[in-house]
Amino acid sequence: MAKKTKKGSFSDEPIVSAPIQNQIITDTIEKNYMPYVMSVIISRAIPEIDGFKPAHRKLLYTMYKMGLLTGNRTKSANVVGQTMKLNPHGDMAIYETMVRLTRGNESLLHPFVDSKGSFGKQYSSDMKFAASRYTEVKLDSFCNELFRGIDKNAVDMVDNYDSTMKEPVLLPTTYPNVLVTPNKGIAVGMASDICSFNLAEVCDGTIAVLKNPNITTDKILDIIKAPDFPGGGAIIYDREAMKQIYETGSGSVRIRSRYNYDKTENCIDIIQIPYSTTIEAILKRISELVKEGKLKEITDFRDEIDLNGFKLTLDLRRGVDPDKLMTKLFKMTPLEDSFKCNFNILIDSSPRQLGVVDIIKEWIRFRIGCVRRELEFDLAKKKDKLHLLLGLGKILLDIDKAIKIIRHTEKDEDVVPNLMQGFSIDKIQADYICEIKLRNLNKEYIINRINEIEGLQNEIAKIEEILGDELKIKALIASQLTDIKKKYSQPRRSQLIQSNEIVAYNEEDHIENYNVRLYLTREGYFKKITLQSLRGNDEQKLKEGDSVVLTEDTDNLSDLIFVTDKCQLYRARASDFDCVKASSMGDYIPVKLKMDENEKPVFMRVQKGYPEGENFVFLFENGKGVRVPVINYETKGNRRKLINAYSSASPICGVFYEKEKEPFEIMLVNSEDKAIIVKTSLIPIKNTRTSAGVTVMTLKRGAALRECIKDFDPYYDTAKGYRKLKIPASGQLLADKDIMSQQLKIDT
Repeated sequence: MAKKTKKGSFSDEPIVSAPIQNQIITDTIEKNYMPYVMSVIISRAIPEIDGFKPAHRKLLYTMYKMGLLTGNRTKSANVVGQTMKLNPHGDMAIYETMVRLTRGNESLLHPFVDSKGSFGKQYSSDMKFAASRYTEVKLDSFCNELFRGIDKNAVDMVDNYDSTMKEPVLLPTTYPNVLVTPNKGIAVGMASDICSFNLAEVCDGTIAVLKNPNITTDKILDIIKAPDFPGGGAIIYDREAMKQIYETGSGSVRIRSRYNYDKTENCIDIIQIPYSTTIEAILKRISELVKEGKLKEITDFRDEIDLNGFKLTLDLRRGVDPDKLMTKLFKMTPLEDSFKCNFNILIDSSPRQLGVVDIIKEWIRFRIGCVRRELEFDLAKKKDKLHLLLGLGKILLDIDKAIKIIRHTEKDEDVVPNLMQGFSIDKIQADYICEIKLRNLNKEYIINRINEIEGLQNEIAKIEEILGDELKIKALIASQLTDIKKKYSQPRRSQLIQSNEIVAYNEEDHIENYNVRLYLTREGYFKKITLQSLRGNDEQKLKEGDSVVLTEDTDNLSDLIFVTDKCQLYRARASDFDCVKASSMGDYIPVKLKMDENEKPVFMRVQKGYPEGENFVFLFENGKGVRVPVINYETKGNRRKLINAYSSASPICGVFYEKEKEPFEIMLVNSEDKAIIVKTSLIPIKNTRTSAGVTVMTLKRGAALRECIKDFDPYYDTAKGYRKLKIPASGQLLADKDIMSQQLKIDT
């Protein structure tokens, strides 16, 4: 193959490719993939003990350095641009991070950004935020608790990505923000889902842990009762499940919507929904249920969100019970949802799943370090100032001597050394004294400086006392938490409902009941027709060659059992089928019940429970039969399909149902036109569903049962000679009239 030379011509020299080198995949993953994994976990997706991911922290710190904690609002685009100095991502990624922190978005119990403009809503996926050039932001006053002490070396500062600025590794939050601010992140191989808790409860719980590090989870549960979601809602409270979350950091919290019923307008106003869903998801599901005919109680539904807040309205039909309807909606729509808790947090750059008490303990450890560094910073500043004032005090004892030294010093650079020598002070003290204005050398100034020395000495002693006693540091943290609770606490937004007070959804309570007539045809078609529809029109439309084999009057709440020719039993309810007219073909049972290929029903019954003493009667083509107690078909769960309903040793010929102490006669006709009539009580009962049974009718080689008939009077003129008192029994040849009757029956 020719290759191009530098001058643009082609050479005939062959291209030599680099040899392929074998690499061990584990080494490749370790060198190339694992650094990426750790970067995502540590630098992007998982929050740290201050409750922030790096993107949040960089944004808030940028706003702090811009003076937006006390100044006026500025355009969001300005903040986004400034944040890029710390966060090298696209402007939209930074802006979306800001949106979630704003008051307007309603994602947080305590928003960090005071916003003006449209920022969308947490509970809506379609309600978009305005562009950053239109909106304005500043830091909320609540952010004072994020940055207190940050300028006093409370946390480590590191270089930004291009080493042009410094940024904090963590924010020195004065309260456990990690539990107050909800957070969600997906890393590689792990995720984090932290729900929010009430600020006042968290402060009280943290104070309790400060006082007693060995506090039990039950005690914490009494203080921090449950999560508190920004969107409100009602938490279905299960103390044991909540205790598991508090201990392990993993579990699920069930939340349901809150609503009001407007009796005048006959409508339900849903005013709060679960934090984990959106109004669009709810509307979509309600729409699907209405189209499927499963929500006939609702005539209309609409989004009525306005400046007053969230509202979803459901118009009801006359006579509908609103509480019963909401129970149904909680079961079938996201109006009740779950928040999956997964408290994964970075502790010293290592991801750990922690319970609530452990998170508080880690935060206390972190906060003690911040407070200690603040105190050490203040102590150093005060010691430096005291050092200067002590030097000034020596000068003030003999001001005239100081003036004389200065006046007799010929060179400017010799003033400081001469003062140092004259009063036995160091260079720092001498520099400070030289900067004092002449006008300050009055009696009042001298007295104030002497008193300040005494005050500084007391303050230094107090700080050193606190630093020397961790209990006093904890007391200081507790005092700060008490002040925060007093200043910023809010009532709980999420109500608590005890799980044992919840009314369980019962499908029967929501199904309209009325009398119906059921039809099953030989080909497997099923019809449910109201008695009112049958008045004056009971002629059934059937497929050509098909016939009705079963008719039964019942109601719409009845349970149905279908036995098929493939040894399987299917359960259904009359309410599962739509009402049709006599002129309709009806539902094709194999399709409706999702039967196997070429499977057809051979028996149907309205079944009410599984009483003892009642039996299924199975008769097979090989002449055998068996009775199986109905109770053997009862299952623990609501299983719709039951395999191995009867023996597969021979094809089924007939299935019947025998009530307690009500045996009946069955006529068995074989392929040789011989018949017997036996009572079901003669057939033995077997407790095994798949029992092959015993011989009821003896058959010659090649013969088989052709038909089993319960109500045989309409088809045969006489039963004389066919009745048998014991089994097995040989068949008697049918009379000519009976054969003709049977032949006509087969032909039709």
